[in-house]
Order: sequence, then structure tokens, then C-alpha cells
Amino acid sequence: MKNTWYHVFVALFLCYGCNNQSGNQSTVKEKESEPQILNPASPGFNLDESDEQAIKIADEVMQQMGGRQAWDNMKTLSWNFFGARKLVWDKPSGNVNIDFLNSPKPLRIALNIHDSTKVQLDMDGKNINHPDSLAKYGKIGKSVWINDSYWVVMPFKLKDSGVTLQYARQDTTLTGEMAHVLQLTFTEVGDTPQNKYEVYVSKERKLVAQWAFFREKDQEKPIFNRPWDDYKDYNGLLLASERGPRDITELNVADKPMDKLFNF
Repeated sequence: MKNTWYHVFVALFLCYGCNNQSGNQSTVKEKESEPQILNPASPGFNLDESDEQAIKIADEVMQQMGGRQAWDNMKTLSWNFFGARKLVWDKPSGNVNIDFLNSPKPLRIALNIHDSTKVQLDMDGKNINHPDSLAKYGKIGKSVWINDSYWVVMPFKLKDSGVTLQYARQDTTLTGEMAHVLQLTFTEVGDTPQNKYEVYVSKERKLVAQWAFFREKDQEKPIFNRPWDDYKDYNGLLLASERGPRDITELNVADKPMDKLFNF
């Protein structure tokens, strides 16, 4: 009788062990199957001083706007910046064409944002080759691109090089939408690293709904507070054109390069 109960006990123990192991495997499989948002930070992103919550929200924004792969695969972006300039950016090569629409004479600067030696200048229909002029207008073109592109693609650059990303608070937008407010500060990047931005991310839509600009990091009140809305799908990427009193127009995303615009 004792042997019978012993064998029953052993059988029950082994059966429990099998079920428990199976349960553990199931849990592991469930964890492995959980969707992962792949959005690695750019080299130089200030991970140590950035908040986990802010990083999580930035990843959600990237996912809502089409995902990291769609952003990485984008070839060409063109837009009209408030009626002042038209830009075409060939992302893989770094080539940029800028047409100045309000210049007294027709002016186009073509440059490469990664190579300062690649500059072309057309003024009043004439090609200008003087080294001093190319150096001067190359710097102007680079600054214009930094500014004008940020007004279009800022939500994709929340984990960019030199950025510190922190969770500031919850707040409402100008339209009354509840939002997470992320604070962006910068170190040794761009033309104005002393700037600060507050980016309002809609809690419901997980999209940037508004942004505020501060000229200095310790400034209490923003220089401006503008909506970031009217999202549309551009070849797999969500981009917003509404900026309050003025809008971004002629937005276009191409899945192939437009090298024919550039002469270098």
C-alpha cells in the first residue's frame, strides 16, 4: 500500500513539474510575441539624462507616423516653407535644393548637408563660381535647411544626436486636447543649441499636436506656441502641415531619389 501511494505521489509531482514547465514556456513565448517598437536612438542622443517615459512616448510617435523603417527608407521630401522657400531634400545623399521665392532676383542654392565643399549657386539665372560666394551661400543654405526641415520632420527627430528628451508634465493644447508635454534641449548641435522646445503629444492619438519654442533653455514663456496638425499620409509617412497662421504647403514624399535636380 505504501508503494502504491509512493508511486501516485511521484506521478503527481512529475505531472506538476511538466505543467509548470509548460506554463513557463508559454509565458516566455507570450513575452517574445509582444510587439516591439524598433526606434534606436541616433549616436550622440543623451540617453543618460533623458527620461524613460519620454523615450517611450517618442517611440510611440514614430510608430504612429509610419514607423522607423518607413522614415529610414524615405528617399525624397519636398515642401514649400510658408511661401518663402521651396526645398527638395534627397535624404540618402544629403543633397538639397533651395529656391528662394521672395528674393529680388531668382536665387537657388544647391548643397550637400554632409559635405560643405558641394555647393552650387545660381543667381538671376547665372551660375556663380566664386569661392567666397559659394562658402557664404553654402552656410546660408545649410542654416535654412536646418530650420525649414525641422518645421516639417521634428517628430521623427525626438531621439536625434545631441538631444536630451525629458517628460515635463501633462497639459492641454490650444484646442483643449489632453497631451503629454516633452521637453527637448540640445548640446552642440545645429545653429542654436541654446534653444528649447516643448512638444505636446496627444494622449489619445499619440501624435504631436502642438509645439512651443523657447530661445533660451531657462526662459519661462515661449516665443511662440503653434499647432502641429492636419496630418495626411504621404507615401506611408504621416506628416502635418498646419502651423497656425501659416502652413507648410506642397508637401510630397517620393520613394525614389530625384538626383536630376542636383549638379554634383
